[in-house]
Formats: sequence, structure tokens, C-alpha cells
Amino acid sequence: MEQLVGVIAKALVDHPEDVRVNVVEKEQLVIFELTVHPDDVGKVIGKQGRIAKALRTVVTSAAVKLDKRVTVDIMS
Repeated sequence: MEQLVGVIAKALVDHPEDVRVNVVEKEQLVIFELTVHPDDVGKVIGKQGRIAKALRTVVTSAAVKLDKRVTVDIMS
């Protein structure tokens, strides 16, 4: 799923070489920390957060097999 987040984010941004995905695992929670170039933060979040919400929905759907909660945090 780390690759899934990275591939989707790289398709959205102008600086794909700056996309980094860090995985933080806790007991029942997996956090994907998505770091992008400061100029690309708005493109990943989208108008009114629609793209970020869609990205989180895709990752949550893919995580059904894990039996854990999954979230995506967007950082610059």
C-alpha cells in the first residue's frame, strides 16, 4: 500500500522526485505520512480536500485485508 500511495501522489504533483511515503505502524493503526514538495501540497489536497479524501478512501478500501485502521497524513 505504501507503493499505492506513492504512485497516486506522483501522478498528481509537478515534482514527483520529492514524493516520500513513510509508514508508521501502531497497534491497530497504520499511518502513511506523505511528504511532497511545498509547491505541490495544494495539488495533493485539492479543492476543499476532495483529492485527499479520495486518496484516503482508496487506501482504506485497499486496507480491508489488513484488519487495521489506515490513514494518510499529508506533509510538506
